[in-house]
Amino acid sequence: MTRNRLVMGTRGSPLASAQSGLFADALRAVHPGLEIEVKKITTSGDKIQNRFLSEVGGKGLFVKEIEDALLGDEIDFAVHSLKDMPAVLPEGLEIGCYPERRNPRDVLISLGGLSYQDLPVKARIGTSSLRRRLQLARLRSDFRFELLRGNIDTRMRRLDEGTFDAIVLARAGLERLGLDVKNAVEIPILPAPGQGTLAIEIRSADAALKNLLSPLHHDATELASLAERRVMRELGGSCNLPLGAYGEIQGDEMNLSVFLASPEGAQVIETSRKGSCENPLGLADVLVEEVWRLGGRKILDAIQKNS
Repeated sequence: MTRNRLVMGTRGSPLASAQSGLFADALRAVHPGLEIEVKKITTSGDKIQNRFLSEVGGKGLFVKEIEDALLGDEIDFAVHSLKDMPAVLPEGLEIGCYPERRNPRDVLISLGGLSYQDLPVKARIGTSSLRRRLQLARLRSDFRFELLRGNIDTRMRRLDEGTFDAIVLARAGLERLGLDVKNAVEIPILPAPGQGTLAIEIRSADAALKNLLSPLHHDATELASLAERRVMRELGGSCNLPLGAYGEIQGDEMNLSVFLASPEGAQVIETSRKGSCENPLGLADVLVEEVWRLGGRKILDAIQKNS
């Protein structure tokens, strides 16, 4: 059956609007004449801006209302940032398309374009991410971290106002907004699982839509995403878990790296494994077993006691 009109669900933030708009344009380009209606949906995560996500429910806050609309046939597909999605999707939904990943790295932005080494002693760093805070603290133990949430323009404005010495953002978000931030300096920390990747979520039964989306699907991005999300799932990933995971594909091999830490940073695991791209889930399982061997269960127990 030919589909000539679709309803796309997305959050209403500037970044969500920009990245869903880019995907819609790409989909129209490969299917001339296709009409795409945009339905903007406010999520719980959009409403709560003054608390850490780990305190109010974690990753699902940015997708639940959109997934409800998808399950209720109010929209045909949803465009998410993959890093916002829980490790397990609701029954009846699946990721039907992984567009090609953008740069997954985190960047430090200061008014002077300084690297983390050159920031002043006890610099104030704005971020809401425990993963970013703990990895940066290993680079500079004197940093002071303060809560920073909101849209990218809000975060940049607070930097300009002098609230912080530097803030941390994802490079991919800046790129999708078309922002050429000359003061952005990449930092050597592992990204969140799925960072830089869009996930196009559909109803599992909608095979026709999955076929329609297939020209925009990127195999290498899917392989890395499957590996990273498997690590997240097996380690019980949520916003309570300071977890970084990155699958870097080099030819026919993938180098899968992980960072895991206790909430206060006293216990840290950093390790990686290399394997064939043909079995990303198997590679992830091997890496998880190494995390367990290195004391990962003690870290998870500590997190559960604090949650």
